[in-house]
Amino acid sequence: MEETLYIVMPAYNEEETIENVIKGWYPLLNGKAETSRLVVADSGSTDKTHMILAKLQENYSKLEILSDTGKQHGPKLMRLYDYAIKKEADYIFQTDSDGQTSPEEFDAFWEERLKYDGIFGKRSIRGDGKARSFIEKVACILVKIYFNVSIPDTNAPFRLMKTDTIKKYLYNLPDDYNLPNIMLTAYFSYYGETVLFKEISFKQRQGGIIRLIF
Repeated sequence: MEETLYIVMPAYNEEETIENVIKGWYPLLNGKAETSRLVVADSGSTDKTHMILAKLQENYSKLEILSDTGKQHGPKLMRLYDYAIKKEADYIFQTDSDGQTSPEEFDAFWEERLKYDGIFGKRSIRGDGKARSFIEKVACILVKIYFNVSIPDTNAPFRLMKTDTIKKYLYNLPDDYNLPNIMLTAYFSYYGETVLFKEISFKQRQGGIIRLIF
């Protein structure tokens, strides 16, 4: 039986990148269950992001837009995960809409999906600067202190997770929680879910608004 995949991504003022990002990720729904979707949370954008997404829907029937999530990155992720859970997706893959991740690297994650509850990207080389790399290292240290688990990358926006496993932990967090990916990575590791951290490339941001995330 084909499995339902929801590719989810938050967006905020991404008019420079969003069309190419959608065109790059959308073909990965091929070969998945007909109920699979690419879902973008675009709420709060002040540029043409929403207009571009609406136009793309004319040719991409499995593209959905959530526009009632608030503009902050964390709450958008919370809403996207909740949406995919309620739509009974088998797997949720999260990435961002700024063009820093590569669709070509997805298949290597998908091929190993049956072995793991979560496969998380690991960014050993980053194109977005030393400052963000430093912040990520601090996050890894804090997770080690509070959860006593060693994680090489807590917040990479390239993660394939079983929906049933996300469902165990997502609702421990408030709807407006700002760093859900860090907490999900920590929960998966702390509670003994089967996880893999897999090397990914991470390019310089391709355009749009720089957000205070890492």
